Amino acid sequence: MSDPQTTTAYAPSVLDAATARARLADLAVVDVRTPAEYASGHLPGALNIPLDALRDALPALREAASRNDVLLVCASGNRSVTACGILAGHGVDAATLVGGTKAWAAAGYEVQRAESGAREVWGMERQVRFAAGSLVLVGLGLGRLAHPALRLLSAGVASGLVYSAATDTCGMALLLGKLPHNRPRGAGLDATLARLRER
Repeated sequence: MSDPQTTTAYAPSVLDAATARARLADLAVVDVRTPAEYASGHLPGALNIPLDALRDALPALREAASRNDVLLVCASGNRSVTACGILAGHGVDAATLVGGTKAWAAAGYEVQRAESGAREVWGMERQVRFAAGSLVLVGLGLGRLAHPALRLLSAGVASGLVYSAATDTCGMALLLGKLPHNRPRGAGLDATLARLRER
């Protein structure tokens, strides 16, 4: 997911899992994944501000950064680097967790999960793979059964995946992030921002 204010030359500050764990009490940790991904497991004390809601959270993030170092986290580190670039473009310094929650969990550190009874939703990368694979199969099937030109759907998805890899962006993830199961509930973001201001 790209942002017009980020550049490929931008390199945010980084923390590895061990350093982040040692400094956890002094950090304002913000998880930029979708609410569903966040619920499936996040760093202790992390607050959820999805990447596409970052601009709405700028005043609270600026305020938090004036009191504590801000650590942005996602599943693997890609979205948090993008988020760091967005914040840097608005004068807010933040670091990213190298390897994201995957590296954190692989190091054996505690991961908090949503309250019991909450349904677990696939991570965004898995959702993208499923959606892309499904569209390719549908395009091939329709091309064989209905009209050969419908195979262009598969070609379009393949082109999108190549573009995504070349630019390290993901338009499909941006679209999937807007689905109801990936969105924060009504007042969820407001409550999160209030908690961030209290830190």
